[in-house]
Amino acid sequence: MENLQSSTLQLRKLTKRYSSFDAVRDLDLDVPSGSLLTLLGPSGCGKTTVLRMIAGFLNVTSGQILVDGKDISRSEPNFRDIGMVFQNYALFPHMTVEANVAFGLKMRGVTKEEQVTRVREALEMVQLAHLADRYPSQLSGGQQQRVALARAVVIKPKLLLLDEPLGALDRHLREGLQFELRELQKKLGITSILVTHDQDEALYLSDYIAVMNQGQIEQIDTPIALYDKPRSEFVARFLGVPNIFDARIVSTDAHHATIGLGGHTMPVSNMDGHAAGGECKVAIRPSHIEVVRADDGRLGLPGVVKTAHELGERVVYHVEVNDLKFEANTPRSSNFERFTVGHPVKLVLDPAHTVLLRA
Repeated sequence: MENLQSSTLQLRKLTKRYSSFDAVRDLDLDVPSGSLLTLLGPSGCGKTTVLRMIAGFLNVTSGQILVDGKDISRSEPNFRDIGMVFQNYALFPHMTVEANVAFGLKMRGVTKEEQVTRVREALEMVQLAHLADRYPSQLSGGQQQRVALARAVVIKPKLLLLDEPLGALDRHLREGLQFELRELQKKLGITSILVTHDQDEALYLSDYIAVMNQGQIEQIDTPIALYDKPRSEFVARFLGVPNIFDARIVSTDAHHATIGLGGHTMPVSNMDGHAAGGECKVAIRPSHIEVVRADDGRLGLPGVVKTAHELGERVVYHVEVNDLKFEANTPRSSNFERFTVGHPVKLVLDPAHTVLLRA
């Protein structure tokens, strides 16, 4: 990630303690200017606690929150120059759309004339200028969330915080707003922090993703790097990798390793600091496993098909290799070969996507 000079937000040893329980512990994070970083993790991992400390809604036990190098960890929320979008919209029901969006400008003493101009521009950005005179109760959920977004960005904040902003919407609306939110964030260039437990949403929207577990960051990376090369079993399982097995590293060289897996040896390209002779865990996504005939000449793991399900454009196989059970996805094409339950097959693993996990 970028160096400190280009980071809008920096968290230093940020901690939130409740009695003897640390909801967040010694968390360090740098968010590059203009990027969208997602805090991703299961309920109770601390991601919302971090967001609320940044916003000023929760007091910091220890550590620092730096925005453009200035420590704001003890500042009141209204002095932090932060825009916030909540899951439940948090609009004022007795105010029109226009008045809701203008509220933050009014509180900051912006002139009436400038308020009118900036509110119109913000509503045009979210395609709601024609609904300026309506009240929240007259809007759909998606429209209300657009108003909430316009209200957050109209003040031109240094930082935009998004707390499960699309969680209350149905799947169709959520997918449409994901695109609009990403386009707006890129256009405005506002450094943004998103909290979500939705992995697909995080992968779609983010420049960077920080996966949290028990108040700390397990891994921070770009979406594609995180998806392809999780570093720990927790991250791999949370991102939906079903094939995680115990293995042994048989041999290594500078860039490759040979591992023992399911009674057979397989090559691996991703070393990640592992040494020969050690026990490890290995993760393989189903899409990186090819199911072929048992007499295929390539190196692979011989097994038997236990289940086969055709799901739209793919076939999902569960294959037993000795005492290991693998899941593999095969695209349905005009010439692909179907294997039925009980059929002997071979699993060909992609060495570049067979990932060794750290302890």
